[in-house]
Amino acid sequence: MQWEGISEFVYVAENESFTLASKKMAISTAQVSRQISALEKRLNIKLFYRTTRKVSLTEEGRVFYQHCRSVLDGLDAAERAITNLQSKPQGKIKLTASVTYGEQHILPLVNDFMQLYSDIEVSAYLSNRKIDLVEDGYDLAIRLGKLSDSSMMAKKLGKRTNYVCASPVYLEKQGIPHSISELNKHSCLLGTLDYWHFTELNKEKSIRVSGRLRYNSGYSLTDAALKGLGIVQLPDYYVQQHLESGKLVSLLDNYRAPDEGIWAVYPQNRHLSPKIRLLVDYLADQLS
Repeated sequence: MQWEGISEFVYVAENESFTLASKKMAISTAQVSRQISALEKRLNIKLFYRTTRKVSLTEEGRVFYQHCRSVLDGLDAAERAITNLQSKPQGKIKLTASVTYGEQHILPLVNDFMQLYSDIEVSAYLSNRKIDLVEDGYDLAIRLGKLSDSSMMAKKLGKRTNYVCASPVYLEKQGIPHSISELNKHSCLLGTLDYWHFTELNKEKSIRVSGRLRYNSGYSLTDAALKGLGIVQLPDYYVQQHLESGKLVSLLDNYRAPDEGIWAVYPQNRHLSPKIRLLVDYLADQLS
């Protein structure tokens, strides 16, 4: 009896919505509402302020939430401890990553991982759109660059380097830029942004660039650079092999922006289960 309504209360508190809480718990909104009402009656306190637009915790509700969250975290820890006793990790992992990096680097490693652990199931969705992990029920996201969402926990898996480069043919015709101010004299191959990132005098700096070509595909931009159509700024996994072969030449190395992180990101209120921690550690080992 004393546990009734606790899970519903925590889900509503964290989602600020009876509807979202019901979807996460796979029960009806009416059932969630009944459990919350019964809990408030049993405790003889008001847990939520309710309006047509928003659900928010009362002062008493915030205090009660902190204790309930600790209790549920303790139950999760107990379940993980039992899972750790199993000889094989098992269960489902739902993850997301950006399209190109996911295709070329993450999913091949996930395939290797699954060969090692036959009782684990993985569902992956690749998208360049930033997905809400909590709302869409994801266990894990692989994200690149600077992290902006402070509500998430993150583990660094590796790093990437952004190179500015061009083909020898282009440089022979158009000359070599020796400072970032000279980029305005060159044809720059654009991605989704008009800005390229650099470091000048120990400060990070964004420079607006322009050109007659814009693609939202790193591989297509690489191909354009190889064919002498201009200068490009791209992460190492697009251009590294071409830099090593001499088909592309690295430029403005003294102005190169700091390396960016490759991150495993997961919701703050969830502790990593053994199977997810195992995958994260495996990716970190392979990508480091």
